[in-house]
Amino acid sequence: MSIEIKKIGVVGCGTMGSGICEVCARGGFEVVFMEADEQQLRHGHERITRSVERAVDRGKLERADADAVLARISSTMTYGGLTDCDLIFEAVPEHLDLKKEVFADLDAVVKPEAIFATNTSSLPVIDMAVATARPSRVLGFHFFNPATVMKLVELVHTVATDPEVLASAERFATALGKSAVPCRDRAGFIANLLLFPYLNSATRMLDGGFATREDIDASMRLGCGHPMGPLALLDLIGLDSGYEICEALWRQFRDDQDAPSPLLKQYVVAGYLGRKSGRGFYTYEKPESPTVVDGAPEPTGDARSDITSIGVVGTGLMASGIAEVAAKAGNEVILRGRSEASIKKAKAAITKSLDRMVSKGRMEQAAADEVLGRVTTTLEFTDLAECDLVVEAVAEDLPTKEAIFRELDAAVKPDALLATTTSSLSVVDLAAVTTRPDKVIGLHFFNPAPVMKLVEIVRTVATPDDVEDRATTWVDSIGKRPVRCRDRAGFIVNFLLFPYLNDAVRMHEEGYGTPENIDTAMKLGCAHPMGPFELMDIVGLNVTHAILTSLHEEFRERRYAPAPLLEHMVRAGYLGRKTGRGFYDYSK
Repeated sequence: MSIEIKKIGVVGCGTMGSGICEVCARGGFEVVFMEADEQQLRHGHERITRSVERAVDRGKLERADADAVLARISSTMTYGGLTDCDLIFEAVPEHLDLKKEVFADLDAVVKPEAIFATNTSSLPVIDMAVATARPSRVLGFHFFNPATVMKLVELVHTVATDPEVLASAERFATALGKSAVPCRDRAGFIANLLLFPYLNSATRMLDGGFATREDIDASMRLGCGHPMGPLALLDLIGLDSGYEICEALWRQFRDDQDAPSPLLKQYVVAGYLGRKSGRGFYTYEKPESPTVVDGAPEPTGDARSDITSIGVVGTGLMASGIAEVAAKAGNEVILRGRSEASIKKAKAAITKSLDRMVSKGRMEQAAADEVLGRVTTTLEFTDLAECDLVVEAVAEDLPTKEAIFRELDAAVKPDALLATTTSSLSVVDLAAVTTRPDKVIGLHFFNPAPVMKLVEIVRTVATPDDVEDRATTWVDSIGKRPVRCRDRAGFIVNFLLFPYLNDAVRMHEEGYGTPENIDTAMKLGCAHPMGPFELMDIVGLNVTHAILTSLHEEFRERRYAPAPLLEHMVRAGYLGRKTGRGFYDYSK
């Protein structure tokens, strides 16, 4: 039974309901929303009006268009006011019994051909569908917050959904200017099923004292390009909503990692729900305000360090990048390689990078020449003897790194710091092969080092405070954002990022979504700069596999074991962009 969608009903006019009303009215549709009483009705209209007026003030909506949008929106306090609607959205709180009651009441009064849609972000759509006499005309239509801005909608079809209903919903979403991603009915759908285990892991990381909230959030913003850190994002979403979604995931999949962290539950019980209550992981100026009043100050980048002479062991992209960054900051740098050819190649890479900056007008030629003049090369460890800090940046192979640390320990002065830029290996393993484990620390730069602002400062059980402080000050002095964490597999970024990537592979492997649909969901629904499959193809599927293996060996959690599909692709040599084929084909 097909239907032309002209009039829209919305049950509930809170944050999401009001956004749906505005989006539909902006799309030219007549809209009527329902609320329980006159006060809620008034608040709904006020919420929509404020949003529309903001759009006018920001030049995103003309005055006449704004007036037309508001004129298309009316309200009612009874289900009878929705009887002639063609499509009705349910946007009430995330309680299944309440949603089922809404659908049953609608079913009794609305025309039989009307389509019912729930905006649930986590609950089973089929449970709502069977509360009606028209389960074939019920689907999930999951908008993302704020609905007026976010381009993604997830169209969730149950085993009972009529394909024509799904097609009608997809045409309607396109008419609203949204990108619709179809998915099956299971907890979390696509975006939340990938997003919330990641957010939950961040709360566990904070609860365990592994890193501060500021450092966790800065790590994912600067290390992964996310628009918000996970804890700030939970504050925006609402900690109560986050708790309910994690609960729904746990109820469906029974994976302990999905269960809401104890800290998240404690915040919800205390009423610390995030921005909407004025306090969550951060404290805000007032409820609904984005202004944090208890945040730690960001590093200024003008710190003065007693570390001025730097050694870099390695000649690859990471090593040459670190050497360039240190030299730009005024440090004298000695780059050590295994052969004349390798150090010549590394010096050429630095020269090319500096030349590119000069050609783009970001650096004067004289300044570039000075930077290059501060970088010398050597084949001998003994030439690093007077360095204040030596950074090892060779391949991720523990025996190779251990051999280098033994050489460094014998060659450099006793008070020099030794650092590794490993992204996955245990720093204490390297510290243990030296006679100075208290002077060994992790400095995990991100690639490309001249561009990426983040550096993870990784302390071991043997690292004293003064060594961590010296390393942090030096990182700040070279214009990077230091974040502190303890020595365990993955540190901050990789510990949070790679299980999320692995979950995406499993989702695809189970036939739940294509790489294209999953990538679209995460880019448009979560504002990630890349989808998980695009990112893995750039990182390299072999690198992804190696980091997941390291996480699994340390934590022994099922979720960290590389997905079988990932393992098979690595064996087949499909490693991503570097081989021309990964989850996408780059050979065409």
